[in-house]
Amino acid sequence: MKRIFNIILLGSALVLGMSAVSCSSYLDKEADSTISGETPFVNFRNFQGFVEEIYNCIPDKEKCNWCPSWNWGDDEIFNPEADNRMTHQADLGNFRYIWNNGSGGNWLFKPNSNPTSTNKFDHSLWGHAWYCIRKANVGLEALEAGKMVNGSKEERDLIAGQLYFFRAWWHYEMINWFGGLPYIDKAFDANEPLNLPRLSYQECADKCAEDFRRAADLLPINWDDTSAGKATTGKNMLRINKVMALAYLGKCYLWAGSPLMEHGAQLGGIASGKTYAYNTEYMNKASEALGELLALVEAGQTQYSLAEYDYANIYMHEKAEGATTRFTDNFYTRKQNWLMPGTVEAIFRGPSSDFNGSHWNTTKVFGPKVAGLVEHDNVIHQPTANAVNMYGMANGLPLDDPDSGFDPNFPFKGRDPRFYHDIVFDGFQYIHGAPGDREAYVYCELFTGGNMRPVANGSRTGYFIQKLVPHTCNVIDQDYAWGSAVHVYLPYMRLADVYLMYAEATAAKDAGFSRSNKASNCNLTSEAAVNKVRARCGAGEVAAKFTGTAYMDEIRRERAVELMFEGHRFSDLQRWLLLTEAPYTIKTSQEFDRVQSSDWFKTNDPRDAQVANWREEVILERVFGTKHYWFPLPDSEVYLYADFPQNPGW
Repeated sequence: MKRIFNIILLGSALVLGMSAVSCSSYLDKEADSTISGETPFVNFRNFQGFVEEIYNCIPDKEKCNWCPSWNWGDDEIFNPEADNRMTHQADLGNFRYIWNNGSGGNWLFKPNSNPTSTNKFDHSLWGHAWYCIRKANVGLEALEAGKMVNGSKEERDLIAGQLYFFRAWWHYEMINWFGGLPYIDKAFDANEPLNLPRLSYQECADKCAEDFRRAADLLPINWDDTSAGKATTGKNMLRINKVMALAYLGKCYLWAGSPLMEHGAQLGGIASGKTYAYNTEYMNKASEALGELLALVEAGQTQYSLAEYDYANIYMHEKAEGATTRFTDNFYTRKQNWLMPGTVEAIFRGPSSDFNGSHWNTTKVFGPKVAGLVEHDNVIHQPTANAVNMYGMANGLPLDDPDSGFDPNFPFKGRDPRFYHDIVFDGFQYIHGAPGDREAYVYCELFTGGNMRPVANGSRTGYFIQKLVPHTCNVIDQDYAWGSAVHVYLPYMRLADVYLMYAEATAAKDAGFSRSNKASNCNLTSEAAVNKVRARCGAGEVAAKFTGTAYMDEIRRERAVELMFEGHRFSDLQRWLLLTEAPYTIKTSQEFDRVQSSDWFKTNDPRDAQVANWREEVILERVFGTKHYWFPLPDSEVYLYADFPQNPGW
């Protein structure tokens, strides 16, 4: 097929011709900003229309398929009827399945990706990356050639900053899945030979970093504060800005200096100690970039902050009186006139114009299908017990710490507050309306043998997820009906992630992982950054006894808990050289017996319930080799020239 090379070598006519339909409703643009194919660069409004097609290409992970799949780490498992989804195929080590005509529900590849379409099903990472990189290069070369004949310096900087950012972002996203690739920094003519070599991950990341840095230096913190941005004041939240560029600059350096990228794919990362062996030079660069960003945030100079974690009813995600923002709004909004999720915390998101897409797929793949409780296909995203057990105690200690106070007879008591927000557990009130003949399912029976534990259409792990979609999206409460206006979207990056990346990079600037390390441009210590995220939700600080590698383990556990189910876990295990290592290769269920009667839950909080025979059982173990640290490239795209080989082992 040679599709990648056909796109890279496209003549300008096709790229510019596509621009004629590039402006759509995915960003809140001025109505008369649509451009003609003949004059895409002449002024800011036309040039911005050319750029905005790239925004349209950003895949929506949660709505890219009727039953989407994006969590491929040890944090999630599907029921067996969904074995054809990528989540299960990843468990089998069948990473080639991402190229299986999109049937795996994944967002990395769709066979008929269409960059001009506003249909959420038409967008994927591989399907658009090469097109958008070329588009960025065409635009940058047009700027260099002086084709923007009418435009101020501010307007030229805004255009250039966006294009530098997107050229880096599409490369960066791809190398995290496929390893080092050629870095395309020019618009090739159709007659030019293409023989760019595959770079190493670090070489490619360095080039991404150069572009992210350029973007950060050119772009404003907030488009609303620019002359050009005033035309769309209040509607610029998705437009690329300085904060986004700095965040990805820091992430790019952090990933480049992580153990996998520093030492290469290998087994035995724990035994050899390589899982803690970072490149300190890259860590210092990451710390400085993220420190530059957090200094702005801490000084109140940006529009971003951590959303509040103040709930009148944590199980219902009901915001407390007086709270102005809500953590939950990072992932979904309800009865807010289809408001785009993200609140003040989401840093980078793509467009999400198809609100109804939330109803027809995303909201119906998290709850139990027993007794028809949740409609739609029999596909259920379920949290693994090993993931749920990373939620420690409210005092900040992990469950297995001897001082944590965890009692296996009262396993739901005194847990990290995020446990109660994210997880549906035994005795949880699932139905709130009149249940009719479903009375037996009002309070979840998730104990061993309970009525919500059938493997086929219930929970095979003892839990459900409600972090990303409210549990009231069921056939009785009908929150997936049109009237509830539930809008679901998963941000690519939010501010809590930035604090945790800063904590990791800053600690890893020396081999001792000092908690007191700081960037030169930010007053936050590594420890303070972690504790800021924990304080937001009311979880205890990192205990003083955790030092050295034990402190790094706590940062990693905090990333797992705070970012649970958001699509980061696979990448984290990968870069830490833990993907092939026990216990990160197992997926487990929580088995236990109920002590209280069913009626007890009608008048008591389920967190206070007593259980017996608390135990964890292995559902499956993933057998991975070194080749699984990178996904395979499509066979149709490799071996076209000697310097573009397939990834090792594939």
